[in-house]
Amino acid sequence: MNMMLRNALRSVAIVMTIALLSGCGSSGDMSSYDMAKKAQLDQVRAGKFDSGRMWTFEAAPVDYFQKTYDFHPGQDWFDDVRMSALRMSTGCSASFVSGDGLVMTNHHCARGTLASIQKEGEDLLTTGFFAETLEDERKIPNVYFEQLVEIRDVSKDIHAAMDAAETDEARLEVRDAKIEEIQKAAEAETGNRAQVVTLYHGGRYSLYIYKRFSDVRLVLAPELQIAHFGGDYDNFTYPRYCLDFTFVRLYDEDGKPYKPDHFFNWSKKGAKEGETVFVIGNPGSTNRLSTVDQLAYYRDVQYPYIFNLLNDRMEAMLLYVEKHPEKKHEMKTQILGISNGQKSFMGRLDGLRDDMLMQRRRDFDRQFKAEVMKRPELKEKYGHVWDEIAETREKMRTVAPDLFGLRSGGLGVSLLYAKAASLAAYADQLGKPEEERNPAFKSDKIELALRSLRKPVSFDADMELLTLERQLKSMVRQLGKDDPVVVTLLQGRTCGDAAKALIAGSILADSSKLEALVAEIPGSLTECRDPFVVAAKLAQPRLDAAGDVARETSAKDEVNRTLLGRALFDVYGTDIPPDATFTLRIADGVVKGYPYNGTQAPVNTTFYGLYDRHFSNPGVEEWELPTRWQTPPAGLDLSTPMDFVSTNDIIGGNSGSPMINRDREIVGLIFDGNIESLPGDFIFAEDAGNRTVSVHSSGILEAVRHVFKADRVARELERGSLPAMD
Repeated sequence: MNMMLRNALRSVAIVMTIALLSGCGSSGDMSSYDMAKKAQLDQVRAGKFDSGRMWTFEAAPVDYFQKTYDFHPGQDWFDDVRMSALRMSTGCSASFVSGDGLVMTNHHCARGTLASIQKEGEDLLTTGFFAETLEDERKIPNVYFEQLVEIRDVSKDIHAAMDAAETDEARLEVRDAKIEEIQKAAEAETGNRAQVVTLYHGGRYSLYIYKRFSDVRLVLAPELQIAHFGGDYDNFTYPRYCLDFTFVRLYDEDGKPYKPDHFFNWSKKGAKEGETVFVIGNPGSTNRLSTVDQLAYYRDVQYPYIFNLLNDRMEAMLLYVEKHPEKKHEMKTQILGISNGQKSFMGRLDGLRDDMLMQRRRDFDRQFKAEVMKRPELKEKYGHVWDEIAETREKMRTVAPDLFGLRSGGLGVSLLYAKAASLAAYADQLGKPEEERNPAFKSDKIELALRSLRKPVSFDADMELLTLERQLKSMVRQLGKDDPVVVTLLQGRTCGDAAKALIAGSILADSSKLEALVAEIPGSLTECRDPFVVAAKLAQPRLDAAGDVARETSAKDEVNRTLLGRALFDVYGTDIPPDATFTLRIADGVVKGYPYNGTQAPVNTTFYGLYDRHFSNPGVEEWELPTRWQTPPAGLDLSTPMDFVSTNDIIGGNSGSPMINRDREIVGLIFDGNIESLPGDFIFAEDAGNRTVSVHSSGILEAVRHVFKADRVARELERGSLPAMD
């Protein structure tokens, strides 16, 4: 934000303050305040990089790098960087860090796999793991990594197929068919996995060809307590004191360490303040090319529902653990996942409710639409898109209560209610002609469906009660207490009392009664008095109708998103990067602190701060140190940088991404963003404090050598190859 705008906003703020202090609007007339606020917002303009800096490798902004950083990498630089990076099957990023197949990613990316490789009596989340030799490296099942080896532009073929179709549904069908055709042909040609990537919501399509590695073995993983130090308190915050890293090794077809032609060397000094750095990773998804009407729907309808759903689930899990403390460790990973989601969606909502940020997006929409409308050929192709998107969002607002309130399965839905909904859906499908049935209920699938329906509901009584009570509360929020389905379930009782009575009175956990009910469907459901079944039957037609609207609007929105993406590409080209798609990107930035809480966040933290955090919070589990850390080991330099912040643009999926310098050296490992980064779902606002949080390369090396005593790994990182003894 330039100084002129800052001064203008300061002046407006003074006017607003005077208006409030003088009593203007005190009797309900807020016109002075509203006018001042409008004047303030009217001066807000979209930022140059509000759509972010997640550049694709097929359109890397070389001229921008030159102008901004006086850095002009050649194609060999980009090829080496691309081939050194990896994508992990757990939804994370990673990278080769030695010529002998050593790979670095986050601990939280591999956390879920540790239980699958631990031996009897081991608890690798608590103790961590280090393979003393190559032979000790443990194979991790059902995990793979992918390396992007080739990129091809296939936009023309797919656009031509879509443009020849006459309806929205047909366009999507021919698009999907063409994509499948292209992928199969590429896989037959190369022997590698092929994926057609949608960029600019269909404005451009790229064929990505991946080499896959499935022999993955664990080398070193720290304790969960140090990898996730600070727990939920520190999640999405900064300053941080985490060592969120893990090393695995990829092996070739002969069972030997894979020798990549491309890998990142380890920086001797690590990241320094003001240094230009690049994140090479696979950001998951963003909504930065959405229109303001779409963002308003997320703000008002979709995200509040998801946020409440996560809150309800967290409350249920914490109450369950309180009653069953022996389950606490078993449920820890689930609780961490839900907690992460809570903060994530609260941060998105805070951003969407920020008038200044939304005004920036509104201004971008205005400029973009104006560019389209002033060019006759673009106006004809794309001029209708904004109005049609607004119409579909209004339609979705009308059916959202039924769509969310009558959900028949998934997170936060009672297992008994889900069974009743399955029974109601089956009965409903039987009454339809074969050609109109859901694929799961076609004649050739009936026996499979019946086998599932006959299986009685098995559940943990306490968790089912906690889940159902919160589901009922959610239904009241969405539908109102007078809704027929809600009335059927509550029958004038509180949600807690109703949940107890419903579970106690249900026949759906009784195998013989359920078998008899299923055998006589659909007639048996007419006579069934189980409130779950009665409610599900009432809900079924409404849920179907809401689902029909959702599918119709989704198809229309998908086509319009494609048109919007093509329009964006026609107007701005690659000056604006596409939304994230969990495919490889390069994000530029600098190592830089930011103001927070009335003070200044340091560029990096140190091991001194780790111990201060621990000793300043005695007895608090989240800041407890693992046993081997409680007394600083000899040789550990406490002044070594541990974590640091930079202005790179990241989002979920970037976890595990390497941060490199101009010389293609590892200076850090991405593991989080700060609270200010959470609106990054829809806008990248570096000026509002959006920062990437990384583990410092020096901190990783210091811990590997002096705390984990993993000297062979430390030497491999420094050498770029296995030490001679291996």
